[in-house]
Amino acid sequence: MAASRLRHDVRHNNAADAEDASDALAALLAEVRACRLCALPAGPRPIVEMSGTARLLIIGQAPGTRVHASGAAWDDASGDRLREWTGLPRAVFYDTARVAQVPMGLCYPGKGASGDLPPRRECAPLWHDRLLAQLPADRLTLLVGAHAQKRYMGGAGNMTARVRDFRAAPAGLFPLPHPSWRSTGWMRRNPWFEAEVLPELRSAVAVAIRGADFPAGPR
Repeated sequence: MAASRLRHDVRHNNAADAEDASDALAALLAEVRACRLCALPAGPRPIVEMSGTARLLIIGQAPGTRVHASGAAWDDASGDRLREWTGLPRAVFYDTARVAQVPMGLCYPGKGASGDLPPRRECAPLWHDRLLAQLPADRLTLLVGAHAQKRYMGGAGNMTARVRDFRAAPAGLFPLPHPSWRSTGWMRRNPWFEAEVLPELRSAVAVAIRGADFPAGPR
């Protein structure tokens, strides 16, 4: 009888803790989405999608114009390429119970002389620690592009060197190039990425989201 009562109390406490964590994350996300710290050409629209159960975290650069318009992370040609690299169908990619999207810059930064401006420097120091603290400790983090890699890997070396030496990355981190249109030429110059890195990436991603067997089909 006592053992049964103990099990009931443990389940009750765990459920209460989970509800408290969910409420805390919802409040944090509301705070993030209400951020108006920066004066931006297109106006603020922070893009972040996550839940406390997501064991795959994708840290990219910053939203582009299409993502700013739609409000959905990676809702553009770069996202199509990233989904192809990871092997994730759209339904899984956008399932916040399994995949979290937290870019280095949460809002579209505007246009520069040769493309979009880099991510705003204010975002990651202000929000990342609080957001990432809501995620499981055993998550896999994809560091997509040089900005994310510099913050979370540090050290010397360029993006290509980090990606080529992905096996030497700190545990739980997987460096990737940014999947913009420029990556097609980069992949031609670096055929080892498709031959060696992508199979390892897809395997790591599948393990991170509990080894789901994804059906073949459009990405």
